[in-house]
Amino acid sequence: MTAEADSYDIVILGGGSGGYACAFRAAELGLSVALVEKDKVGGTCLHRGCIPTKALLHAAEVADTAREGEKFGVKTTFESVDMSGVHSYKDGVIGRLYKGLQGLVKSHGITYVEGTGRLTSPTTVTVGDRVLTGKNIVLATGSYAKTLPGVELGGRIMTSDQALSLDHVPSRVTVLGGGVIGVEFASVFNSFGSEVTIVEALPRLVAAEDPAISKQLERAFKKRKITALTGAKLTDASQDGDVVTVTLESGETVTSDLLLVAVGRGPVTDDLGYAEAGVTLDRGYVITDERLRTGVPGVYAVGDIVPGLQLAHRGFAQGIFVAEEIAGKQPAVIEESGIPRVTYCEPEIASVGLTEEAAHERHGEVSSYEYNLGGNGKSQILATQGFVKVVRAADTGAVVGVHMIGARMGEQVGEAQLIVGWEALPDDVAGLIHAHPTQNESLGEAHLALAGKPLHAHA
Repeated sequence: MTAEADSYDIVILGGGSGGYACAFRAAELGLSVALVEKDKVGGTCLHRGCIPTKALLHAAEVADTAREGEKFGVKTTFESVDMSGVHSYKDGVIGRLYKGLQGLVKSHGITYVEGTGRLTSPTTVTVGDRVLTGKNIVLATGSYAKTLPGVELGGRIMTSDQALSLDHVPSRVTVLGGGVIGVEFASVFNSFGSEVTIVEALPRLVAAEDPAISKQLERAFKKRKITALTGAKLTDASQDGDVVTVTLESGETVTSDLLLVAVGRGPVTDDLGYAEAGVTLDRGYVITDERLRTGVPGVYAVGDIVPGLQLAHRGFAQGIFVAEEIAGKQPAVIEESGIPRVTYCEPEIASVGLTEEAAHERHGEVSSYEYNLGGNGKSQILATQGFVKVVRAADTGAVVGVHMIGARMGEQVGEAQLIVGWEALPDDVAGLIHAHPTQNESLGEAHLALAGKPLHAHA
């Protein structure tokens, strides 16, 4: 293949959510695209992240439903969780989505290059002995599951990558980390029948969320008999035969059959030629401006390697943004706080915009209202507890944050995003009619109350 034939408008390094979204949108805009991926298109999200974990969480929900059927007048029995059956279901979901993605790569006319790519200059990506030249380069190499110094992975100490293919349900699990990944896996293991202990160094679970959400989650987990040790720092983790022992700074020890390390994800940028090509890195992350340009002209970065929220849909949106930016469409800058965030444990957490504390820092005076799901008909039917919290800035009167916890709350975050993104006033939302009986009504009720028109709530 001639060098001229291997030249493109855009060469994308990484085929995860950010990379493939950029490739598809660029192709739709008439640009020639080469997409380089060392593993499988779809990346971590499809193969080792969002999709498989949410499939496990749905299986966990089914297990809970079978266990609790009598509560709803249905005599179901729960025998056990067949992990081979769970994996068959999970892998079937992944397989169908993967096949669809492969078809879309072909139908968009994208040159797909399988192999490990390196940035070898500001305009070239080298894969083996093949050199791809791009007028623009997009770095989208994603993230990996981190561990802590002194916590050696292997055997019964593992990250989410290995936990996703466990062939049995451990009787006792210690989860190191009470962030999104930690609480989701704690929820799964508990539903599958494991005795679960979460060890979190920070003072509360899901510390990035509004404190009211953390408090409600901790209460719900306690009810589910999930032990949460917060403000607990690990000093050592060791394996001896079938037992993993975690030692805390306090001197307390926790023993279990498995230690799941869920302390966050780090950027995949080592040994890829970024720094040598002039790209600025900070602790491994690629530094960009608000338009996702690195300091090297024509080189962009998207997704988990860019500091900020590590969410598949953020990478997806950034990929589309960069494709449109390169095509001269001048897309609107993505506002980080406007990106919806969902944690799929039971109960589900969904939020968008600013926490009350962050809103206070940015806007000065704020007001908030918490609508308890006890007053929501569908929540009573689902036997769920939680609330919807709405935060309003006094200076503009607009809603700047929505924070929700309860069954299926992730499905409500779309409207919440519109409310925050369009800087709606509580009165604007109070005028909308929400279908009855739905969980969605809880959003309407919260805004009615904040607008001074409480119905199923106290002002």
